[in-house]
Amino acid sequence: MTDSPVTRTDHAVLRGHAAVLATPNLDTDQIMPKQFLRGIDKSGLAPGLLYDLRFDGAGQPRPDFVLNQSAFAAVDVLIAGSNYGCGSSREHAVWGMQQYGFKAVVASSFGEIFYSNALNNRLLLAMVPEADVQAFMHEAAPLSGPLALEIDVQRRVVRSAQHQASFTLSDRHQRMFLQGLDVIGASLSYTDQINAFAAQHWAAQPWVKDVARATRERLSALAQP
Repeated sequence: MTDSPVTRTDHAVLRGHAAVLATPNLDTDQIMPKQFLRGIDKSGLAPGLLYDLRFDGAGQPRPDFVLNQSAFAAVDVLIAGSNYGCGSSREHAVWGMQQYGFKAVVASSFGEIFYSNALNNRLLLAMVPEADVQAFMHEAAPLSGPLALEIDVQRRVVRSAQHQASFTLSDRHQRMFLQGLDVIGASLSYTDQINAFAAQHWAAQPWVKDVARATRERLSALAQP
């Protein structure tokens, strides 16, 4: 494998540099704390990522936390503890990880809602057996910087210089990653079929088409003097 950074030019293979965060049951409240959920859009979430782990009570960076160390400044893959992303359903946890620069997480298990949110937003989650997670962590431990990883979406395999592990991924999500699509893009790929179904539906039941608009116009007309 090569030691190049993550690139989006090849959707079949993601190459990146991984940091280890072995804490199990890291929930979405910790990944993206509540005080960073005040915006009305997806922007500005990177500063809040893992805030209480990255900073102390005075707002100063914790020097021993992996993401605060200069050697790990450009990591884009996380090797995480089990049940990563459990807890509340906040999609901001996924958006914050992406805005910080993460492209993938490797773990043995994930919170169910976080898993769906991540894959629908093109944050790749590679779920491998716990023994393989430990092998990657063991390989990373003596390094002074991140572990180079290659995630082959086509073959559903995670590779490092010393280890290889298969991961699970549904066919639907695999197609989305290979085609460079999030869930909205995947839905739009069925535009012709959706339009055909709608035309058939309205032709068979024309009385329910635009019923809300028609009702609103009728009530507006009745209200006129």
